[in-house]
Order: sequence, then structure tokens, then C-alpha cells
Amino acid sequence: MFGMLAPCPSRTPDDLKPRWMGHFCGLCLELRDDAGHLARLTTNYDALALSVLVEAQLGDDADSRNAGPCALRGMRRQTVATGGGPRLAATASLLLASAKLRDHVEDGDGIAARPGARGLAGMTADRLRAKAIGLGESIALDVEPLVAAIAGQRGAEAACGPGTALAEVTAPTETATAELFAHAAVLGGRPENAGAFRRAGAAFGRLAHLLDAAEDFDDDAARGAWNPLAATGTGVEGARPLVRGALADLRAALEAASLVDRTMTGLLLDRYAHHAVSRTFGSTCATYPAAERREHRRYRERRRDRDYYDHDRYRPEGRNFFAGLCAFTFLCCTCQMCCREHYEGPWSRKRREGCCRDGCDCCDCDCCPCGCD
Repeated sequence: MFGMLAPCPSRTPDDLKPRWMGHFCGLCLELRDDAGHLARLTTNYDALALSVLVEAQLGDDADSRNAGPCALRGMRRQTVATGGGPRLAATASLLLASAKLRDHVEDGDGIAARPGARGLAGMTADRLRAKAIGLGESIALDVEPLVAAIAGQRGAEAACGPGTALAEVTAPTETATAELFAHAAVLGGRPENAGAFRRAGAAFGRLAHLLDAAEDFDDDAARGAWNPLAATGTGVEGARPLVRGALADLRAALEAASLVDRTMTGLLLDRYAHHAVSRTFGSTCATYPAAERREHRRYRERRRDRDYYDHDRYRPEGRNFFAGLCAFTFLCCTCQMCCREHYEGPWSRKRREGCCRDGCDCCDCDCCPCGCD
């Protein structure tokens, strides 16, 4: 799973957890039904915002159904979102995954850097894009302009240099997300919201792009990889006011829209978005530099990995794509990614923490008792 709007149990009211899970499972099942089981690996947290926006306009009239048991939710049934919202979210997830794979193929890094994987990654990217186009047609969304906008990202990066405005670099992302958000107004039966949603989508795309660049800033510098904040000379601290501005623009645009139920949009596009910004840049009341926070976070991660691998005496190499996929399937089917306190990452083999490791505040499954009763 990917995206800046990752769920946070402590910031999610108990009565909203089933609703969030309904959108998440609705997206996952839509990907399975329209693009196959492997497409579920492209599930993107940020795409859930599209499903939530459609529901926010329909209220109680939003489509849903009861889904069967699933290992990822403790073999419990769940009421999941259906219809145009999850389909739009699935289209976005497939497009993003296709673009990411295509970037790896063209750069020869990531998964495409492994022997024999480049051709397979390219074919997978083309397949995901074709599935996204077909899925978009089913909801009257013309995906080709979105594909063109995403493809224009590489040109924008190539033309970037010291002094270039970050708005020029984020423009392709803003264009694509703006059109996806605007189509949520059509699917929600409120075409008058298209303008507000388009502005919200542009702000959301800008926010996601800048947060991703800020989070990767130090790692990109260490690897010699391209980063928009470094290429433009903006730096992480220079991006802070731009991120805050994008957050304010997102909130203002959503307030201008006519919605039946703002509960879930407030959770994802306000509370979760603010948390993503604070996680990257720190809260507004923090008294220590952001660079120091990032260094402390890296230190904790290095120390955690050393403890997990017995002080570097055993540090296994990462798995290839197919071996990692098998490990991922095993971890999912045995609920280890959900309920185990620590588990080995399927591809990186680094230590990871189960999302329900505390046992009390994540899901309703019976496999992670906390002893609170």
C-alpha cells in the first residue's frame, strides 16, 4: 500500500474505522475484479479520497454491499463501497502504479534494475495502464489526457534547474489529480462541484508531490538521485510554506463544495493530510530543526534494524520480485502484517511493525488479543 493518507488508529474515531475500511476494501476488491488479484498490490491510500468524495455527495444513497471474510480484516465480513467511487479510485491506483513502474524502467533502477526484470516491468506497466483506460471508460472518464499529463512529468523535470519555480515541476501531477477529483463530482451527481473539486485536486497533487520530495530528500542526495527540491535549490525548509499553502488551498476548495456528509472527507483530506505534513515537517510548535528530526528518525530506523538483525551479524539481502510476492502473500494470509508485533518485510527483509501490534486500536480481528478485557 502506498500514499500519504495512511491510516492512523489514534487519529481515527472508532465509529469511522469501519467506514474507512469499507472504502479501503471496496478499492481492493474493485482492483481484483477489474484487473486481477495481482493488481491489489497497487492499492493506494491516496486514491481513497476519490471514493470518499463520491460518497460525500451521495450520502445514504451511496452504493455498498456486504463482502465476505478476508484474512486482512481477521476473516470478518465488511460493508464495502461499490459503484463509481471505488472504480475511480481503482483507475487512479492503476495509473499511479503504471507510471511508477515506467519510471523505473526508463531509469533502470528499483525493480527494473534486477537482471531480466526490466522487460517484465515494462509489460506490467503497459498492462496496468490498459486496465486503467478500460476502467475509466466504464465510468465515462477519458484517461488518455491523464496519461499524457503524467508522461509530461519527465519533461518538466528535465527542464528544471536552479531557480525554477516548483509549480512548474508539480504542474503535471496537479493536472492529473485535478481531473480525477473533478470527475468525482460527475460520479456523485453534483456537476456544480467540479470547479471546487478541480481546485482541491490540484492542491492535493501539489501537496503529495512536495511531501514525497521532502521525505526522499536525504536519501536521494545519498544515492545521487534527482529530487525537485534539490534541483530547484528550494530545499526542504523552503518547501515548508508551499506545503502549508497547498494544505490551506485544499481545505478552502473543499469548504466551497456542496457535500451531504463531510465526515470522511474531513478525516482523510484534513486530519490525515495534516498528520502527513506534521510527520514530514514537524508540528508548528516544534522547537528543534527539521533536519535534526530527520536525522533522529534515520537513527531510530538504523538502531531498530541493528537490534532486529543482532547487531549486523545477520543482515539478509532483499528478495527478488517473485520471492517477495510469495512472502507478501504468506504474511497477508497469516495476518502477520496486521497482528504480529514485528515481521520481516517481504521484499526488503527489514524489520516492520504490524499495524495492529497494540491489539486494541486498529481492527476487530480475534487474532491479536491485548488482554484489556
